[in-house]
Amino acid sequence: MKNFRLKIGDKILGGFITLIVFFALNGIFSLITLKKSNDIIKESSEVVNPSLAAINDYTLLVTRSKMLVTNWVYLQMTEEEKQELRTIHEEEYPVLRDKIVSLQSSWNERKQILMMDSIYRETEQLLAYQDNIMTLLATWEDKEDFMKRAEAVETIDDEVIPRSKILLSQLEAISAIKKTETKASEESLIASFGSLQNTIIILGLIVIFIGVIGGIWMAKSITKPILYIKDIIVNLGKGELPESSNKKFAKDEIGEMAIAVENLIEGLKGTTTFAENIGNGQYNADFQPLSDKDVLGNALIEMRNNLRNVAEEDKRRSWATEGLARFGDILRSNGNNVNELSDEIISTLVKYLKANQGGLFIIKDTENREDTYMELAACYAWDKKKYVEQKVYEGEGMTGQVWIEGETIHLTEIPENYITITSGLGEANPNSILIVPLKVNEEIFGVLEIASFNVFDQYQVDFVEKIAESIASTISAVKTNERTQKLLEESTEMTEQMRSQEEEMRQNMEELQATQEEMERGQRDREAKDTIINATNLQIELDEQLNISSCNELLARNLNYRTEDLKGKSLALLIAEKDDYTALQSKIQAGNPFANLLKLRSKNGKEVYISMACGKIVDTFNDTTKYLIFATDISELALEALANRVENE
Repeated sequence: MKNFRLKIGDKILGGFITLIVFFALNGIFSLITLKKSNDIIKESSEVVNPSLAAINDYTLLVTRSKMLVTNWVYLQMTEEEKQELRTIHEEEYPVLRDKIVSLQSSWNERKQILMMDSIYRETEQLLAYQDNIMTLLATWEDKEDFMKRAEAVETIDDEVIPRSKILLSQLEAISAIKKTETKASEESLIASFGSLQNTIIILGLIVIFIGVIGGIWMAKSITKPILYIKDIIVNLGKGELPESSNKKFAKDEIGEMAIAVENLIEGLKGTTTFAENIGNGQYNADFQPLSDKDVLGNALIEMRNNLRNVAEEDKRRSWATEGLARFGDILRSNGNNVNELSDEIISTLVKYLKANQGGLFIIKDTENREDTYMELAACYAWDKKKYVEQKVYEGEGMTGQVWIEGETIHLTEIPENYITITSGLGEANPNSILIVPLKVNEEIFGVLEIASFNVFDQYQVDFVEKIAESIASTISAVKTNERTQKLLEESTEMTEQMRSQEEEMRQNMEELQATQEEMERGQRDREAKDTIINATNLQIELDEQLNISSCNELLARNLNYRTEDLKGKSLALLIAEKDDYTALQSKIQAGNPFANLLKLRSKNGKEVYISMACGKIVDTFNDTTKYLIFATDISELALEALANRVENE
């Protein structure tokens, strides 16, 4: 026994046998664990997960049916939407129920099966009420029938909505149970794989131990390969990368080490090339690190990624800066015309963002705040300007919602037919919608809406928001300029009207003056005939209703009034005869200058005869009319003439 020695082959054989035993034990345990895991996975994939998915589909079916039948009552549905509800009743529900029934045979709990049976009964009652509504309101004329519509609304409120709520609650309870079962399966599967992992780790430690002992024993037999490896490492320590030796190594641990060293050399060569590419700005060059723990390789990759991010950020910043400059030029060059500005902005923005379509809405101010709306000022799609008339009111669709809230909306999950239902753009359904308010100083001037088949990045959203603010500022300035221009035009028009009015007043005064001169010439003629007349210049100003707005002191004194007593009084107060006033009223309101003889009555009843001239003056600036009367007191002449007539008779 003392001379007994294990040969290297025996030691190796013994080590291999030991390893084989451990691997066999590990294999048996792994098979058992995998069998258990496979059973868990099979149950999850064939029963638990399909059941949970079917219950979720059931929940969606109930929700869809409730929504569609409610729309059937309250909205005007298309035939496709009506057919969708019929399909749920006639096809989808029976198929889904049969699917769940087939899965129930594998369920372990009787309670869940009873709950599903209750859900089926409740669902069929709900569908029956929905069928009644579909039959009751089969046509649009039925919906216009008040009694039928009222009955349908009552069914919705009293039966459909409460029963749908109960169904959804029951389905949620079933779904929660199935989720719990799924979680339990996953936990069991994780525990099973954990046991397998521990076994593998233990086996690995034993193998390492055996390898170390075997290595010590066989140190002399591996000296030569080690020396080769040492030489390579020394060269590497000097920063040199030796050429590949192409030597053949034994298929053992030492051989693997030699191969690993050569692989290291090749990896370092690749790393060097990769570093040179980074230095040359080639940030998309491919590189595979030696392993997950390759410190140098992973550090280079991280550096490459950081530099690429910086370059990308610079590119985005340059893109945004160039865009802001471009749109700044557009805003400055079209600052006086909103229509041209809108067309240029939306076409350039759609192209710059590489989107497929866009629209610019501008708020149209009205006298009634409730009637205010946004108008589609410009629309651009597929490299073509679109001529579309579109009005959006507050709260109408997503565009109107942005108008109210003043906040950007970025949609990446677009429902089918969204564009034709809730948006202001129309046509193809995109993959991304960006709706931005044209807001400056918390005031909304409109909304910018862009649709694209590509999802907008955040830097693009930020860019559009900046552009929107600039557009809002420009629109605000344009509106201010338009209001200023309008006021200037109105002021100019008023000035012209005043000039015209002054000219008309001047002509009227000249006509009145000519009439008065004619009267004075007649009076001088009468004076030439030795007739003494006590003449005075009397003046009266009348408003549109022929009320006295002013008179001179001579008139008031001749009629024994004060001027303040006559102000605001009707001209009829001074006319002696009613018929004379009626005739005089018609002449004055006719608006043509005229001369006339008239008998007045003073405050003390004395009759006063006057010779008068009257003219009309229109104040177009204040939109008013007044009349001027110039008169001469000819009472003495009239009395003398009357006395002569009596004497002659």
